[in-house]
Amino acid sequence: MEAIDHQRVIAELEPTLRASLLARNDGPALLRFALHTGAIFAVGTMIALRVPFWFALLPVQGILIVFLFTAMHECIHDTAFKSSFHNKTVSVLCGFVIINPPTWFRYFHFAHHRHTHEPGLDPELQSPKPQNIAAYMRHVSGLPLWFSNIRTVLTNAMGRNADAFVPPKGKARVTFEARVMLAVYILIAMASFLWGSSLLIWTWIVPAILGQPFLRLFLLAEHTACPHVENMFENTRTTFTTTLVRLIAWNMPFHAEHHALPTVPFHRLPELHDAVREHLKTTANGYARFNGELVAGFEFMSRPAKRGLPRR
Repeated sequence: MEAIDHQRVIAELEPTLRASLLARNDGPALLRFALHTGAIFAVGTMIALRVPFWFALLPVQGILIVFLFTAMHECIHDTAFKSSFHNKTVSVLCGFVIINPPTWFRYFHFAHHRHTHEPGLDPELQSPKPQNIAAYMRHVSGLPLWFSNIRTVLTNAMGRNADAFVPPKGKARVTFEARVMLAVYILIAMASFLWGSSLLIWTWIVPAILGQPFLRLFLLAEHTACPHVENMFENTRTTFTTTLVRLIAWNMPFHAEHHALPTVPFHRLPELHDAVREHLKTTANGYARFNGELVAGFEFMSRPAKRGLPRR
């Protein structure tokens, strides 16, 4: 089949379908967010009550918490909800829980979309993807991410943000945002200390640390080992996965589709996928398989006979 880039495919979408894809609606996001946060509170309650085998629930709670990143991601695009107020509110709440300043992340992420997988310009490439087992394990642990997030909050709070993707007019906003976040974190820590409560440690902090590796494995599939080209159907990977993963990840597995047309709300991405699927060039059949092939490829990187991760 002739290679067709994402711009041509999107331009040739039937007008009625395109209008339907771009329509925004509060309902699906309200339901998805209610299910997501409801699950967090339900599992958190069981942990707090120390139900039998409650320790086994810690990683489950962690996965639910760290995947609030996907909810925030949709909201910073201002497409998850029809209401801009709802998008802003949910992005702030999610960003606070996962220690990811939403205004700062919006600048970061929009630069990523403008320069997807473009060396020297895409901020996601500032931190190299793992090239060996040691780097892979360090990356998947999530510890570099937590240290980076904390450093970002502290740097921004001190008014020392020097990120090229943050425009001069945005410096004051990211500084104010970080100072508010830092103040609330301190107040929560002080209150927990004064009350002698470890509730948040076991229902929030420890689970988030345990859950982060699952998000790292998920996000690695988006662009790792993709070619550095302009076509979003090649430089971004769509991963075929289960309904449960798509549910908790707010349909982010349809990632090439999202990059091809970022203004499509998350709940319309399956329809966009159906319309462009035959043109996708870089895909994976599940996250376990992708990561397995990625790790297996590390052993043979020095051997020319092996090509590393396949595109399909």
